[in-house]
Amino acid sequence: MASRPRQVSEAALALLRESDVIDLHVDSFIWTRFFGYDLNARHGAGPFGGRLMSQFDLPRAADGGWTGAQWSITTNPWRSAQGRALTLARNVTRLTRELERQGRARVVRNAAEYRQARAAGLHAALLAVQGGNAFDRDDEVLESGAISRVTLVHMTNSAVGATSSPLRLGHDTGLGPLGRTLIERLNASRTFVDLAHIGPRGFFEAADVHDEQQPLIVTHTGVSAVHASWRNLDDAQIKRVADTGGVIGVVFHGEYLSGRFWGGPLEAVVAHLAHVIRVAGEDAAALGSDWDGMIIPPAGLRSCAQLPGLVQALLDHRVSERAIQKLLGQNFLRALAQLRG
Repeated sequence: MASRPRQVSEAALALLRESDVIDLHVDSFIWTRFFGYDLNARHGAGPFGGRLMSQFDLPRAADGGWTGAQWSITTNPWRSAQGRALTLARNVTRLTRELERQGRARVVRNAAEYRQARAAGLHAALLAVQGGNAFDRDDEVLESGAISRVTLVHMTNSAVGATSSPLRLGHDTGLGPLGRTLIERLNASRTFVDLAHIGPRGFFEAADVHDEQQPLIVTHTGVSAVHASWRNLDDAQIKRVADTGGVIGVVFHGEYLSGRFWGGPLEAVVAHLAHVIRVAGEDAAALGSDWDGMIIPPAGLRSCAQLPGLVQALLDHRVSERAIQKLLGQNFLRALAQLRG
């Protein structure tokens, strides 16, 4: 690992080196699509000092100790159904090529392939889709197994369901006409159903439809008991996911963590993780940063290379080493193995 702040202890670094460290939601590919952001280049803090963008790339991920991540392909809701399907197929090919072109990463589909990539010293990349309306017409990408997870809805309503975002412009109408069918298709392909962003009514309707033998997941969220927000989960939602063997990834956006738009304290991340553990046990917590998804992380966590500082904060708050290793990656790998082996 690269040089680190002096306040990070050798114990924290040793714990990181011994751990699987997986981010459940990285959005950096959106900047590749828009501006040609190179996932293989080492970037600086960018034009906004590590806010909004320039937060994650493969060299800095290695510095920070990340061994894998779910890399998100965000759906453009303004395209036609056919356009969304065609664009998704192109983006799966493009993202795979971008991740693998310098030999730093390997795209994987299950826990066994993750282990193989790690044995080869590579970052293990799982592909994911944010916005289930990408699948209104086509099952080919799902059936290929290339996608490990689908976030049902994003920031706007779709035929899949109603978002929790204020952009829904009305009441929470729950799971949409295509939502039930999509969940059945995701279950059939053993693809994670991600309940981040969906409104509360749709959350529970989706959980009722979902195959109870497969783990649910919420990849990037906060918890309302620590800070009330339209973007965060209540305790009943946390428990519902945990009861399936699923995990809840805590987001790094300051506004959702503490209400401080400009970032807030790093300890807020610890508080949300600790609450998930209190409510659902240490097998339920995970990390889902939302790096490069227009977030403003806490100071001291403005890039993926700064993960050792979060591990130190967890140790300082008396979170056990076993629980830390679980939330860093073991919990997600267990759920992935349950889903796909």
